[in-house]
Amino acid sequence: MSLAGASRAELSGALASLGAPERELKMRVSQLWHWIYHRGARDFASMRNIARPLLAALAEGHDLARPEVVAEQVSSDGTRKWLLRMRPAHAHDKGAEIECVYIPESDRGTLCVSSQVGCTLNCTFCHTGTMPLVRNLTAAEIVGQVLAARDRLGDFPGGTPPDDGGLVPSGEGVRAVSNIVFMGMGEPLYNYEAVRDAIAILTDGDGLSLSRRRITVSTSGVVPEMERLGAECGTMLAVSLHATNNALRDRLVPLNRKYPIERLLEACRTYPGASNARRITFEYVMLKGVNDTPAEARALVRLLKGIPAKINLIPFNPWPGSPYECSDWETIERFSEIVFNAGYASPVRTPRGRDILAACGQLKSDSEKLRARARLMLEESLVVGQE
Repeated sequence: MSLAGASRAELSGALASLGAPERELKMRVSQLWHWIYHRGARDFASMRNIARPLLAALAEGHDLARPEVVAEQVSSDGTRKWLLRMRPAHAHDKGAEIECVYIPESDRGTLCVSSQVGCTLNCTFCHTGTMPLVRNLTAAEIVGQVLAARDRLGDFPGGTPPDDGGLVPSGEGVRAVSNIVFMGMGEPLYNYEAVRDAIAILTDGDGLSLSRRRITVSTSGVVPEMERLGAECGTMLAVSLHATNNALRDRLVPLNRKYPIERLLEACRTYPGASNARRITFEYVMLKGVNDTPAEARALVRLLKGIPAKINLIPFNPWPGSPYECSDWETIERFSEIVFNAGYASPVRTPRGRDILAACGQLKSDSEKLRARARLMLEESLVVGQE
């Protein structure tokens, strides 16, 4: 079992199982935590201030393995996409595979992490939505994506950035991974407990020490879990809106049939901690001839009245077999101007990583083995459900 991604309670349990004295557990957990999450240790032997016999005992049944980087692609704009394989859960499991994307800028680096293997929402404009849901990721597997990225980017003390010419932010006090967005594969709020537990590890001040204000959880509108997210995690919230009426949103985001726009926006109005300093981001993908008219821009402004909001306009990122096209640039600019003149920040998100299918809505592993495993695991789950 890997302890990379483990919580403090799990580290304590591992130590207790080895017979570590109860009076020492808190200290030993703090030491392990520092080495795993602050120093980025890859093995127990490098932990210099912990007794050798204890480290040897830990190494007999545990390790510090991260998800395996199966493939890496670097876009012409510096965006990186990793295909990561998780450790097999049992003898017949070959290891689930997910995609994780790193978006560098001069002063920050944003890591887009996945929360599920596949997705169950079937949003019609999203490539990931064409995959079946295989399973939820564990909190350790979510944290493992961050550890794997920081390893690859040389983001731990003493680390070496890659020399492939891609942009990696650098300088005193600048982290390669400074921001986390739960916008990869899956719906985070359908895996709420694991996402919550992962956020607790990511934001612990003695380890990875990421700011909650630099973590954004994106949801397609799982209304019952939104209040819990704000109250228990305190992260920033992003909502995949994409339409201004239920008829269209039912088609683009089928989850809307369960939680229609009215319920979704009420949950946004009451989201804990939302304010002008902590605005909710509304994501709106620009689809040519579908949701991009001036009338819809004005309807969007009316819908969001009274909500501290920022509107992210996302040029549609094409993928093979998609039925949609991206709105013309003039159309996007006109839409943005209407929203901006109404008093809302309305940045147009610059598409990143399109050439490696790493842009928003494009994540989907092309691994034949992944698809085969997905079908097998779904069939197995159906059999178990019938027993």
